[in-house]
Amino acid sequence: MRLHRLRLTAFGPFAAEQDVDFDALSAAGLFLLHGPTGGGKTSVLDAVCFALYGQVPGARPATRLRSDHAAPGTATEVVLELTLAGRRLEITRRPEQPRAKKRGTGVTTEKAVTLLRERRDGQWHAMSKSHQEIGEEIRQLVGMSCEQFCQVVLLPQGEFATFLRAGATERAALLGRLFDTRRFKSVEHRLRDRKQEAAQRLVAGDREIEGLAARMRQAAGDTGTDAAPAQPAEFLAYAAVLRCTAREQYDIARTAVDRAEMSHATAEAAAAQARELYALQQRHAQATARAATLAAERPSRTAARTTLSRAQRATTVDPALTHRDKAATHHEDSLSLEGEAAAALAAAGEPLLDLRPSDAAGAAMPVSWPTGGVTTAGSVPAQAAGAADARVRPRSAASERGGSAGTTGALESGAGAVPAQAAGNAGERPTSADSQRRPSAGAADPLEPGAVIGRSAPSQAAVPAQGAGAAVSRSEAQGQARVEVLVGRAGELREVVGGLVAAEEVEARVREVGARRELLEREERADDEAVRDAGGWLGEWPRMRAGLQARLDTALEAAARAGELAGESERARARRDAAVQRDALVQELAQAEQTSRDARDRAGDAREAWQDLRESRISGIAAELAAELADGEPCRVCGSAAHPAPARPAEDRVTRADEDAAYADFQRRSADHDAAREAVTRLRTGLDAATATAGDTPRDELAAAHRVAEAAHAEAARAAATVPEARAALARAEEERDRRTAQQQDALHRTAARTSRREELDQQYEQLSGELTRARDGHPSVAARRHRLTAAIALLDRAAHVVRERIDSEQRLAEAESALAAAAARAGFDSAEEAAAALLPPPRLWEAERQVAAWDKEEAAAEADLAAPQPAAAAALPAADPAAAQAALDAANQRLRQASAAESAAATRRAELDRLGGEATAAVRELAPARAAYDRIARLSDLASATSAENQYRMELETYVLAARLEEVAAAAGLRLQRMSGGRYTLVHSDARGGGRTKSGLGLMVVDAWTGTERDTSTLSGGETFFASLALALGLADVVTDEAGGMRLDTLFIDEGFGSLDEQTLDEVLDVLDGLRERDRAVGIVSHVGDLRDRIPAQLHITKGRDGSAVRQRTG
Repeated sequence: MRLHRLRLTAFGPFAAEQDVDFDALSAAGLFLLHGPTGGGKTSVLDAVCFALYGQVPGARPATRLRSDHAAPGTATEVVLELTLAGRRLEITRRPEQPRAKKRGTGVTTEKAVTLLRERRDGQWHAMSKSHQEIGEEIRQLVGMSCEQFCQVVLLPQGEFATFLRAGATERAALLGRLFDTRRFKSVEHRLRDRKQEAAQRLVAGDREIEGLAARMRQAAGDTGTDAAPAQPAEFLAYAAVLRCTAREQYDIARTAVDRAEMSHATAEAAAAQARELYALQQRHAQATARAATLAAERPSRTAARTTLSRAQRATTVDPALTHRDKAATHHEDSLSLEGEAAAALAAAGEPLLDLRPSDAAGAAMPVSWPTGGVTTAGSVPAQAAGAADARVRPRSAASERGGSAGTTGALESGAGAVPAQAAGNAGERPTSADSQRRPSAGAADPLEPGAVIGRSAPSQAAVPAQGAGAAVSRSEAQGQARVEVLVGRAGELREVVGGLVAAEEVEARVREVGARRELLEREERADDEAVRDAGGWLGEWPRMRAGLQARLDTALEAAARAGELAGESERARARRDAAVQRDALVQELAQAEQTSRDARDRAGDAREAWQDLRESRISGIAAELAAELADGEPCRVCGSAAHPAPARPAEDRVTRADEDAAYADFQRRSADHDAAREAVTRLRTGLDAATATAGDTPRDELAAAHRVAEAAHAEAARAAATVPEARAALARAEEERDRRTAQQQDALHRTAARTSRREELDQQYEQLSGELTRARDGHPSVAARRHRLTAAIALLDRAAHVVRERIDSEQRLAEAESALAAAAARAGFDSAEEAAAALLPPPRLWEAERQVAAWDKEEAAAEADLAAPQPAAAAALPAADPAAAQAALDAANQRLRQASAAESAAATRRAELDRLGGEATAAVRELAPARAAYDRIARLSDLASATSAENQYRMELETYVLAARLEEVAAAAGLRLQRMSGGRYTLVHSDARGGGRTKSGLGLMVVDAWTGTERDTSTLSGGETFFASLALALGLADVVTDEAGGMRLDTLFIDEGFGSLDEQTLDEVLDVLDGLRERDRAVGIVSHVGDLRDRIPAQLHITKGRDGSAVRQRTG
């Protein structure tokens, strides 16, 4: 690596652009970098490091790269031209920095910029603008990190002098950063972590085994040993003993269970035998007592059986009785319906049934017929028609079984027509058969003698069987005659109803014509009103239109002015606001400029105070070093143990604390100055913008102008807002004019056409009204007449139907009486009345049958029990005692349960110990590899961390690697130290162990060829320490370079330390440095030593001033 050119702009103490030509300085091999303290010598080296890595070395702050002396518009920039690995490169870096905004006021932060170019074929070619790409490219070409570069290329002598005097721990820290041995330290940590993990697994396994031991001890109970052993092998033997003991206890418990089972079987057999004997004895005693009871009840049971036999025979007659009852009920209902039909016809004005009694065989003749239609006024009563409808229905046979069958109907009684209400009440009363067959609530038992339910005989009014045929024939002939009369009259009324259909159509036509006449009258009145209303409105139309048009014209003119006035108002408002901002910024800018001047003066004073204190401290550094001297201890500068005349501190001496406080004050005041300058820039930019808008016009005048313009615009805007409303009002008025004109014309046309239609409808109405009056025949409407005739037809039809039903019911009743007499004779009864009296209700009949069957079964069982041989034999034996036998069995049961529980517990204990023993064996086997792995990893970890006895030198792994690197550095540095010291000193590496906890392997010793002794580097004098540290730095540079791939370092810098050398030693050191030139290297020396300015002609002189530092270059 060779540096060619460096250009600095606003970097560190350099305010203006500075150029450094390293090619010219390196031509002589050695060049000197010198200047006053605080001038910026180190900043030049910082710029080189910043250009390469984007950061500065050491503890110097990276956030204060921008020069405090630079102008606001000057950007901080570093450009470095160099050769790396045979490639000519140019690196440009600009850090993140504030700058004034291009638009508006204030400052903004500009992002960092990095550029990389390469010179090929005589021209520069851009390579990248990415921070990451450029950083990675430079690191690969240099082969070193930033910290390694600062130690190898920018040789800080002070740090290497400290390295020579430092202990092993401090040396390890520095070497670790240079050679990046973190991977070896991570190996130590990894081994330690793996050791801890293996130990945790081992502890977890041991705890598992301990848990298994505790569980086995708990499972073993009182039979276990006192405590489980700690060793795995002993623990397995302990588990085996517990398992053998558990097996023995189980065998003992099994034997006890066998004995208890035998005893229980014997007691169980004895208890069963006692229970069986006791049951036979009790059975024989119960059979004897039951036989005596049955003998006493035999007479009553015989009577009950006789009653049941009669009831069972009467059951065969019950269907005939039920049929006779139903026929009688139906006949009675038909007579009631016939009376109701006669009453309904009479109420409707149709007395067509002759209700007088007649002995003739023919039917009664009807009364006189009306000659025309139905002439009687009024309608059929609704209740009469409803009653007739309700009576035409079947009667339930299950609810009414008996009743009077001989009641004479209303048509044969001759007592007059039956009223409708009376007929209805008769139909709802209960029959006599119902009252006779319903059992009373307090009836006696059905099988007691005489406790039977009777049944009524037929009514006394019934027709005798011998005269039934003649009476039925005569009644049937009379009924058929009445039916024919009713059917004929219904036919005549249907013909009249059919003729009323056309009359109903005429009636509907009359209503339609009347409605149309009324509609014409309403339309005529509405059209007259519309003509008058439209005429009045159209008369006012010309005046109304003129007013609406004038309103629209006024609003349109205001809308045209509103746009122009809006622009004027906005411009006046902007000038007023700018004037307010302008006046405020004038005052703020004056205050900010004064504040900036005061801050600049305070920062300059603080910088001069800090630099003066630093120079004063450097001037009195000898007294500060003398204060650290101790009798018998070598001086850090000359190395002598004698101190005849140490320097005395002055009364006004400056300490390092004073210098640090002054520097901190300077930094604080510099920051205040930067903030004040940024504020001035921001305010001045804002003032220029406000003045450009408002000019020099006073603020009050601009505010008054804005108010005038705003008022004019508001008035015009209000007027313009009425344009849509005025235009819409005019359009609505024109639409209303058109609508009213059309409405007036339509009304006039309809009035002219309506006259002819009115005359035509009047003629139709008069003609149809006459026809309708004749068709109604005195009724309110044709429909009312038709409804009355239809109701009369329905009454006639129902009357004919009920007469037919009455004739059928008489025939069925006679047949049912004959069948009942025959069924009673077949069942062995003398009459139907006797059979009815023997009947029992079905529930009582079923109960009687069940009771008789139970008696039969009970008597048979009693006879069988008395005849059984086993109960009789048992009765002859002594009385059994089952309680004593059961007590003996309970005791045997208790002994068996106890023995079984003991056996179950022993079996559970044996199984649990077998399971836990298997788990313990598996756990011990699984833990063996983990224990071996822990031993192996623990041995490696202890060896790498220097805690093992096998590590004789007590060197950690990282220290071991660093010791090898330090041995290489010592070998390279020893050659240069031998030349610098005239062959007297040689630097060698030592791996001797230190005392206490001191690390070994990082020791450095100096071999003195004059005395033949080897001593520690801390015993070197000040000058000897300098060239020893220089030799060490050069040797370290060689080793790091070789490790980085052997890249050549053609430019090196050495910082300070030459003031402690005498002339001869200085010549020898310069000869060594000059020897580096033989390898085409350039060495820059940073020093305050004045003698070097005469010895080294090529120089880079740094000067400082109130406006910043500057660089002056001299090559001859």
